[in-house]
Amino acid sequence: MGQILAIDYGKARCGIAATDDMQIIASGLDTVSTPLLTEFLKKYFSENKVDEVVIGLPVDLKGNISEVETDILQFIEIFKKEFPTVKVNRFDERFTSKMASFFISQSGKNKKQRQQKGLIDKVSATIILQNFLEQRTR
Repeated sequence: MGQILAIDYGKARCGIAATDDMQIIASGLDTVSTPLLTEFLKKYFSENKVDEVVIGLPVDLKGNISEVETDILQFIEIFKKEFPTVKVNRFDERFTSKMASFFISQSGKNKKQRQQKGLIDKVSATIILQNFLEQRTR
């Protein structure tokens, strides 16, 4: 069994989270500049067995898709060509950035650390992945 990787895709940065090999626990992995995402994934996949990826679906409170979705769909096409054996899942990412900010503020980090956007992206990816895992076990 391989890992499941989550991507909180953004125009500038992408938060990355991964499960353990048993696909039980989600952990924040890294934050990657969006133009470098495919190269990061090539390296990561060469060193780790990854069965699936979960990519956030940016939906607002009214159910409207965010404008970044166009970029995400283009990325998914590239991803499928690069990694045809890795299953792609989408998962509603509503509130993940707000939840990430809240969890970071509760963690005892100082104000400067809490404002690091890369940390929020990585925690958001972790929340997306943990929620995905919980939904699968229901």
